[in-house]
Amino acid sequence: MRRLSDTIGRIAAARGVIADGLQPDAGKLHDLTGFGRNPGNLRARTYVPASVAEHPALVVVLHGCTQTAAGYDLGSGWSRLADEHGFVLLFPEQQRANNSNLCFNWFAPEDIGRDHGEAASIREMIAAMVAAHEVDPARIFVNGLSAGGAMTAVMLATYPEVFAGGAIIGGLPYGTATGVVDALDRMRGHAMPGTAALASLVRAASPDRGPVPRLSVWHGTTDATVHSDNADAILAQWRALHGVDPDPDVRDSTGGVTHRMWRDGTGRAVIEDYRIAGMGHGTPIAASGPEACGSPGPFMLDVGLSSTRRIAAFWGIAPAVERQARTNAEPIRTRAASGPAPADSALANTSAAVTTVINDALRAAGLLR
Repeated sequence: MRRLSDTIGRIAAARGVIADGLQPDAGKLHDLTGFGRNPGNLRARTYVPASVAEHPALVVVLHGCTQTAAGYDLGSGWSRLADEHGFVLLFPEQQRANNSNLCFNWFAPEDIGRDHGEAASIREMIAAMVAAHEVDPARIFVNGLSAGGAMTAVMLATYPEVFAGGAIIGGLPYGTATGVVDALDRMRGHAMPGTAALASLVRAASPDRGPVPRLSVWHGTTDATVHSDNADAILAQWRALHGVDPDPDVRDSTGGVTHRMWRDGTGRAVIEDYRIAGMGHGTPIAASGPEACGSPGPFMLDVGLSSTRRIAAFWGIAPAVERQARTNAEPIRTRAASGPAPADSALANTSAAVTTVINDALRAAGLLR
């Protein structure tokens, strides 16, 4: 059986295209050094806006495979939002020495346990940021895409007392994979544990029995890399932890975007779910319009709404986004799916090419048909 790094290693054939897809400002993010123990051998990048709020919120942002912290920031627009609202950002960054494709090792037992590996490194970075910027400890949040989304689930499960909330985009539930075969099987949506087992995995990850972080979940209906059954499993896992019913308290659907929300016994929104029709694997962004935030590129999909703005609003660190009524009920399409405008054709083709490489690699390993 191939190692995951070997299986997904064929992504490297497209890496030159990926690197050119987004061109971030190399000097925008800064290194955080000397932050404490670093058993996961991760790099820490940060962004602190020119005007910081008193006792600001801290947002931890976890990139996906083949991505860098700076590239993900450019695509998602988190630093733009930080400039607008005065919170600070931490971007843990994977290094090739750990994973040749820059994936966080969300499936490796040595990296996903409390006080071990990559999870412990990220926790140390957070503590250093809290001390350096007088961060409000009640307003620390984490989010990420794909492997970064799965690592977000790791952080919420192993350190629930640290986070007020999280957001998982195209990710996977905590604890369902403990090796290569499991990881690839779960990506396909196969052999997912039941609700009780999913909740038990999180409860066993930490001794803390305090408040459960609130969670925002995002997934495209045509994601061919991480099956949307993973989003369903994440919701089941965290509904059980919050003790809310399977049926949502709020449901609305406009123009191919379905949004659901669950409230706890006090009426507080604790879980929300976005499903975007026609969207593949990536972070939903709005390159223009009332929600403009971020730039399109590989796995940064311009669908006309900003997950960054909406996630921050759900957490309460940015104003609520006024949802624009769409003129029809057709599913949202990424530009790659509906035929890109000439100026965006190279980026759209890159996203499609990279997805093809990933799926070809899985088929070569005999793990995808």
